[in-house]
Amino acid sequence: MATTDYAIRPVPQVIAHEVHAERTRARWIDWVTTTDHKKIGILYIVTTFAFFLLGGIEALLIRVQLAVPNNNFLTPEHYNELFTVHGTTMIFLFVVPMMAGFANYFLPLMIGARDMAFPRLNALSYWLLLFGGIVFYASLFWQPPEAGWFSYTPLSTDLFTPSGGQDAWIFLIHITGISSLVGAVNFYATIVNMRAPGMGWGRMPLFVWTILIYALLLILALPVIAGAVTMLLTDRHFGTHFFDPSQGGSPILWQHLFWFFGHPEVYIMILPGFGIISEVLPVFARKPIFGYKAIAASTAVIAFLAALVWAHHMFAVPVPTVVLGFFMLSSFLIAIPTGVKIFNWIATLWRGSIVMSTPIYFAWGFLSIFVIGGITGVFLAVFPVDWQLTDTYFVVAHFHYVLMGGAVFTIFCGLYYWYPKMTGRMLSEPLGKASFWLMFVGFNLTFLVQHAAGLSGMPRRIYQYRADAGWTAYNMISTVGAFVLGVGILLSVINFMRSYKKGAIAGPDPWKGNTLEWFTTSPPPVNNFDEIPRVRSVEPMKDIRRQVERQSGIEHETVAQPTAKA
Repeated sequence: MATTDYAIRPVPQVIAHEVHAERTRARWIDWVTTTDHKKIGILYIVTTFAFFLLGGIEALLIRVQLAVPNNNFLTPEHYNELFTVHGTTMIFLFVVPMMAGFANYFLPLMIGARDMAFPRLNALSYWLLLFGGIVFYASLFWQPPEAGWFSYTPLSTDLFTPSGGQDAWIFLIHITGISSLVGAVNFYATIVNMRAPGMGWGRMPLFVWTILIYALLLILALPVIAGAVTMLLTDRHFGTHFFDPSQGGSPILWQHLFWFFGHPEVYIMILPGFGIISEVLPVFARKPIFGYKAIAASTAVIAFLAALVWAHHMFAVPVPTVVLGFFMLSSFLIAIPTGVKIFNWIATLWRGSIVMSTPIYFAWGFLSIFVIGGITGVFLAVFPVDWQLTDTYFVVAHFHYVLMGGAVFTIFCGLYYWYPKMTGRMLSEPLGKASFWLMFVGFNLTFLVQHAAGLSGMPRRIYQYRADAGWTAYNMISTVGAFVLGVGILLSVINFMRSYKKGAIAGPDPWKGNTLEWFTTSPPPVNNFDEIPRVRSVEPMKDIRRQVERQSGIEHETVAQPTAKA
């Protein structure tokens, strides 16, 4: 009688494409003079993460001040300076340039290019960012700005802020704006002209789609804020009166100009995060992205609508009701393409063979937090509701649920996903998961109760409050949560630093990724590819693995071969 046993033959691993460029240890001068998109991307990521840590320390100081009633930990002037510098840092020196850092490193790799279209302009964009950040933080040594990250007039005019701190803020907006504009033109030119053979518009990675829209939004919005801050500068120093109502100007003009930039800026910050999620979920769900075309199209629709709804930040100013109604309805419309993305991501996870690694944890954290931020955004889009909630802590909570969920959690997702490719080392999974849970719990402790504080009437930008105001418990919970969140971020920093030397060797494709950055070694060589593969689908690495398996005589994954035995 014969029985059948199954001898398991392992599938050969896909080996990274061989490259012949010399790889030497970089000196510091090589980093200063580099035009290699990968080194510039790392410079962006490290620099902006350092600014993120500074902004986080500023946030913790704010929370200490608000932990208990009638606190004198900070003076009123220092408190105003802190929330101004904190907001400016997180918006202009962390989130937007961090996304540029990811794009710098991975965009050429994902489209099969050897570098950016304009390598020297690419380097210029980084050094402008660093220079602007240094000058801005140098204002701490004389008088930081105090008018908030949006610098509403007349708070930001010379009458109220005679120090140079506000001028440093204006200088920062100009310099980082030029940096972002140069980078956006570079991204656009690279995507349009340097894609691999066979990579049509319908085969581009979704992260590349979001960077394309990110670049177009920057090109549209940055000239407006550049003009606005130039007008503010001339009001302060050259006798113009664009925003001075006593001389025929209008402070509402500043709000229109700022928010025409500021609302697209929100989506400039979160759309690349959407792209990161769209790359991570199918890899760890082990199935293709659900609704590729719908996700790509919804990105473009979100960008179009983002440019139409700037005045929903201005519902409290004297604007005709018919105008308020238009901006309310157009704000509602943004929920449709955003909902398309959410449901497509959930469908991607549905019945997938999910690999429980740290990047998927941060992706799930993003989904839950961002949905809450989107729901509260719908509340605020109803202008009679906004009249009651504007300038309260409800708005602070909504803003952080959108940006922490839509940007910071996706940034950490991207860092944990692409760290092996950038360094050649794997991160610690236990440390990564502990960091996620501390960040997730700490974030919700910090900001969920702020919705209740806002509904109870607590105004934003408040310095002190009375013990009988009813906000003490909310603020203590929020402060404790902020420190838990800080510990979670610190664990990730330790993980990044420790794993750089001691992490397990990653190999070229540790996650079995779908896009071309996993085709080369980890970290990639200077020239990325000696031979650029032809792209035949939206998941070129799956095609390459199938080709290797066919050439090896193996159909797919692990194959069981029957052998007869007496």
